[in-house]
Amino acid sequence: MAFSMPAYVAPDFDKPYYQRVPDVQWAVCDMDGVAPAGFHSTSMHPEYYKVDGKWLLLRDIMMDDAVRLTAKGHLEVVPPRDLRVGDRVALGRSEHGDDGIVVWSRGFETDAESSGDQFAFRQGRSRETSYSRDYDRLVELLKYEKATGGNVLWVMGPAFTFDAGARRSMQAMIEAGYVDGVMGGNALATHDLEGAVLHTALGQDIYTQESIAGGHYHHIDIINEVRRSGSIKQFVEDHNVRDGIMYALVKHDVPFVLAGSIRDDGPLPEVIGDAYDAQDEMYALIRKATTIICMATMLHSIATGNLAASYCVDGEGNVRPKFFYAVDATEFAVNKLRDRGSLSATTIVTNARDFIGNVARGVGVER
Repeated sequence: MAFSMPAYVAPDFDKPYYQRVPDVQWAVCDMDGVAPAGFHSTSMHPEYYKVDGKWLLLRDIMMDDAVRLTAKGHLEVVPPRDLRVGDRVALGRSEHGDDGIVVWSRGFETDAESSGDQFAFRQGRSRETSYSRDYDRLVELLKYEKATGGNVLWVMGPAFTFDAGARRSMQAMIEAGYVDGVMGGNALATHDLEGAVLHTALGQDIYTQESIAGGHYHHIDIINEVRRSGSIKQFVEDHNVRDGIMYALVKHDVPFVLAGSIRDDGPLPEVIGDAYDAQDEMYALIRKATTIICMATMLHSIATGNLAASYCVDGEGNVRPKFFYAVDATEFAVNKLRDRGSLSATTIVTNARDFIGNVARGVGVER
């Protein structure tokens, strides 16, 4: 099954209605970190702004932000906390053009002008659903992204480190070039390195699943030794680590972001403790991504969904979908993402080991 990129249909701005609506109104910030009253709050869909009679598309977007007009007439999406006195910010709460703003959620539908449905590739499914076609589509999408220079971002929970097979499959995906970035938390990296050095995760053998006497100290000792080395990369060298997810990321220079949590042990040196600094670093990877796959982490999956757009714009102004997958062993976790008003996510209810094993076999990096 060959992959086919969905075509994008923009609004027909030649229609009389769009010609009649006014330009966007702007208000000037009078206080740092505070948007003017009535400011427009962004979605994750393509948004167009009428400026000097022309409709401009936001090239990058993140949900619940403000839109700033630069001195050169460019549009920028800005978290309200980063607004400064003197910034010109878009006003308007109508999404259909009345305020000079169009939120276009139907650009990838077959009949973009007449359909009343919201943009969605798939609807939420349950554990009884057969996901064979979804795996087929994902495998072809990953092959397409690799062949065309796309950017695939993986968001992962620590469940991937609890099984030797899952670690091996993910390592193979990284080494084969199907991973352009990884996001997760302290536990993902900690237990992966624990598995590489001590063959346990949270003190349980990753090959036999047997609990090891005194194993509850293992991850604490690993964190301590990584901190002694000063970085994950240096720890990999110091301890001759030769397998696992973090090893492959370091070896192939794949960027990763580890966002901290109030419950973290340690944490590892690379873990970002400031929530807003972590958000900025996550957004930097999300902006570049053309496909995002979130697996076995409700916390990071919802955060990613709220930061991600539903579309990408290339250097020539072409619009394509930003594909989004949410994978978890429970229906609640994947449906929670959809309930947050996030993306048109393809949801798959399964465990981490089965998912990554199926995908790795599908793309041919594991037999």
